[in-house]
Amino acid sequence: MKIEQLHQLYLQCNKVSTDTRKIENNSLFFALKGENFNGNTFAKQAIENGAKYVVIDEEAYAIEGKTLLVDNVLKTLQKLASYHRDYLKVKIISLTGSNGKTTTKELINATLSQKFKTVATIGNLNNHIGVPLTLLSMDKSTEIGIVEMGANHLKEIEFLCNIAKPDYGYITNFGKAHLEGFGSIEGVIQGKTELYQFLKENNKHIFFNADDFIQEEKLQGYKLKFGFTQTKEDYYKIELEEANPFVVCKVENTTITSNLIGAYNFMNLSAAISIASYFKVDLKAIKKGIENYTPNNNRSQIITVGSNKVVLDAYNANPTSMQAALNNFSKLKSTNKIVILGDMFELGSEAEAEHQNIAGLSLKLGFDKIYLVGENFYKTELLSDRIEKHPSFAAFKENFKKPENANLLIKGSRGMALERTLELL
Repeated sequence: MKIEQLHQLYLQCNKVSTDTRKIENNSLFFALKGENFNGNTFAKQAIENGAKYVVIDEEAYAIEGKTLLVDNVLKTLQKLASYHRDYLKVKIISLTGSNGKTTTKELINATLSQKFKTVATIGNLNNHIGVPLTLLSMDKSTEIGIVEMGANHLKEIEFLCNIAKPDYGYITNFGKAHLEGFGSIEGVIQGKTELYQFLKENNKHIFFNADDFIQEEKLQGYKLKFGFTQTKEDYYKIELEEANPFVVCKVENTTITSNLIGAYNFMNLSAAISIASYFKVDLKAIKKGIENYTPNNNRSQIITVGSNKVVLDAYNANPTSMQAALNNFSKLKSTNKIVILGDMFELGSEAEAEHQNIAGLSLKLGFDKIYLVGENFYKTELLSDRIEKHPSFAAFKENFKKPENANLLIKGSRGMALERTLELL
């Protein structure tokens, strides 16, 4: 089947789905395959659950008048998304980076949606499946699409750019994330800047942090760029007022008070404010969008549990974000500080050294109690009566003593699921 024909059938449907449990009536279902499942086997169930058509790549599961047979379901999904993106002629802003992608994407959406009809990546569906699904959730009424891109290997951002064809792009930062896949921090920089390379080659616009010397160096001589800064005169200026605990910034004579904690979120806010300003969103509307945005999904949330206050940042972690979170927590004006840190994943050969560094930093910052949870943290060589090490969450749970009137930071990689700690408080 030609992609043009498939697109016409897609336009007859209300939604694209890849999960039979979440199908809506009149959906187009793509029977994707994974390591432990074959979506083709769910074709019949998808129709029964309300799908109008099912895209399959195994003829044995064909249902007359209901299934569309293709060579490869995943590649077809990606081709359809790219075709639809061209069909809509919508403006696309793409962003990537080691830390802060999802928060920055949400903030950009919160500000731009004050003026435009926007569609943004849901959650962190930012891979070779998530990006196509985001594009296919847009329609003729969409004025700006905000597409988050994630990667843990070289050439992945380049691949996603060729699907989404962004008109604008922004990289949050370069940090020690996915070192196992990228090989080194130099590999991270090379992988993330594939976004800027695509934009340069296609004469598109780049947003950047002018206070980040790596970004400034990579963009030397490029004309189609718009930068923001705290200190320099030639760029859009945004000042950090305070971060205790919530980030407050100042633009011109307007003070914006966010619901985000940690000075590390200042750059995420600055990006959203400057990008919205570039698109001529009124500063009052920008302020409204920022101040109405509240983080969720275990990202930099402040939660009260009994007599304890918790900074819950358990969605994910890498050495760069962990260091930023610890430094920020140490500066908060509070007492009886307890940190609960979970293993950082995908660090490859750097895992031992990076966990040792973070454990050492937590001790140096003088927290009252430090819990290190996971196999990597358990191997760290630190001795102190303030530190408790546990090889697993189960071991931590068994030995954890519920504190009273404490201030806690909970942070670890997604696989550690440290939000479970809330049940122990």
